[in-house]
Amino acid sequence: MRTESALLARLHDYIGQRPAARVSMLTLPLKPLAEQVVVVTGASSGIGLVTARMAAERGAAVVLAARNREALEAEAARIREAGGRAVHVVADVGDPDDVARIARTAIEAFGRFDTWCNNAGVSIFGSPDEVSLEDMRRMFDTDYWGVVHGSREAVAHAKATGGPVAIVNTGSVFGDRATLVQSTYSSAKHAVHGWTDALRMEMESQGVPVSVTLLHPGRIDTPYNEHAQSYLDRQPAHVGMVYPPEAVAEAILHAAAHPTRDLFIGGQVKAFVVAAAIAPRLMDLVMEWHMVRSQQDVRRPSRPRTSSALWAAGYGQQERGSHRGWFRSRSYYLAAERHPRAALALLVAGAVGVRRLASRR
Repeated sequence: MRTESALLARLHDYIGQRPAARVSMLTLPLKPLAEQVVVVTGASSGIGLVTARMAAERGAAVVLAARNREALEAEAARIREAGGRAVHVVADVGDPDDVARIARTAIEAFGRFDTWCNNAGVSIFGSPDEVSLEDMRRMFDTDYWGVVHGSREAVAHAKATGGPVAIVNTGSVFGDRATLVQSTYSSAKHAVHGWTDALRMEMESQGVPVSVTLLHPGRIDTPYNEHAQSYLDRQPAHVGMVYPPEAVAEAILHAAAHPTRDLFIGGQVKAFVVAAAIAPRLMDLVMEWHMVRSQQDVRRPSRPRTSSALWAAGYGQQERGSHRGWFRSRSYYLAAERHPRAALALLVAGAVGVRRLASRR
């Protein structure tokens, strides 16, 4: 115990020697959303589209980026017609020059950006020994390298302007625990999680004024399954508990204005991650039994690979996909994460109520 106390004391002294200019990520003074300029990649459909719409409705200026020119032009025009502020950039996040152009457009249009949301993504459904290496590399360009490129632009902007800038990276429950059927996607999301954790520590230790948040969504009702490259006979789909894209958008916009390390969208996601950490071998067996059938709709043949969004832009302006399951209206776990004191108060009140009821009986 004495040795442990001594080590803790030395660590405290070391931390106390940090440069005075350093600001903890969790206390960084981010602007209110209504005063922000928000960059959203993957903004032509799904989570990105919903996030851009919600941000604009709440007063933020929005920079929409994706590969689908027609969808971006239509959505930016719709936001402006409703009284909002929006510009669009046709860009492939796998190309660092395109990502640099997104940043330049935001600065030229609005003078700066305050939040950068790395959301663009696409998946591949198939066995790891069947998916081509070309498809794997192409998916990593979008899902991993797109996050790296966007994060570096945000860091450069924070250093140049003095910030603060919020970086919000859309990870996945499959970045915490790999799954069958989507081996390439799981691998890319594991890389995103590792990059995000390392970036957060590096920037905080250097005193760069950026907040770095990692989102852990579960199954979300977006066109993700329709845009995916499929090697399956049956159509990829979420079969089970599915959350709305608005739940992830709420997490993104919360992180834009409130420095947050991690946000889990769905209590089942947190339970899944904890169970996988406690009993990994048991989770192997459970997933082998459940995950193949729960990621495809056996009633429909798979869409052809030529219609996927892996190598070309997918269809746009669609918020939801074609899944089947238990569709949730919100994530109560996310609400508890966003308002921990209120959640704790409710929990304590519930426990007191149960105890009183038990004592009366």
